Amino acid sequence: MQLVETIKGKGITDQRVLDAILHLPRHYFMDSAFDKLAYEDRAFPIAEGQTISQPYTVAYQSQLLEVKPYEKILEIGTGSAYQACILAEMGAQVYTIERQKKLFDLNKQFTFLKKYPSIKIFFGDGYEGLPTYSPFDKIVVTAAAPHIPPKLIEQLKPGGKMVIPLGEGKVQRMIRLTKNENNTVTEEIFDNFSFVPMLEGKNNV
Repeated sequence: MQLVETIKGKGITDQRVLDAILHLPRHYFMDSAFDKLAYEDRAFPIAEGQTISQPYTVAYQSQLLEVKPYEKILEIGTGSAYQACILAEMGAQVYTIERQKKLFDLNKQFTFLKKYPSIKIFFGDGYEGLPTYSPFDKIVVTAAAPHIPPKLIEQLKPGGKMVIPLGEGKVQRMIRLTKNENNTVTEEIFDNFSFVPMLEGKNNV
């Protein structure tokens, strides 16, 4: 509840996002060494040099997505699966891609995810998306992209939205793209954040 109050104080107003954060035990997604810190509003390291995002960042992206129940959402970068579970908690059908084989395998063995049959996890290259399962209502990218991947725009429904941190430096701008009926894209620019870089290809090691 303190975490939710902290996030509200930073400007998150979508009650469904706040409820999802309230009901999801964040310490399940982290090493037990971090149990006492799991509800602080900051990022923590997980396997393969990746991080579990700051809850405020997860809430911010989720709020920009304007998630509605039963929407099909593509997530690029499963990581700890915390963001995927927040979206599933909000009633979305989540298709999530992880390029790090070790993280993908860890999530496949993560028994808590059985609570969310609406989450489907794939090992693959986020830049390629999941054309077989497209189009998607929404797309969320949880790594810093140097440019907007064209294949992800293609896999978005007309009227769909994509939230993506854009930029190659230490700081990125959060962007929301809306795909129009004539396949043009409207871009909105939001706050600065700091994400791990979005890399091409798959890492099988």
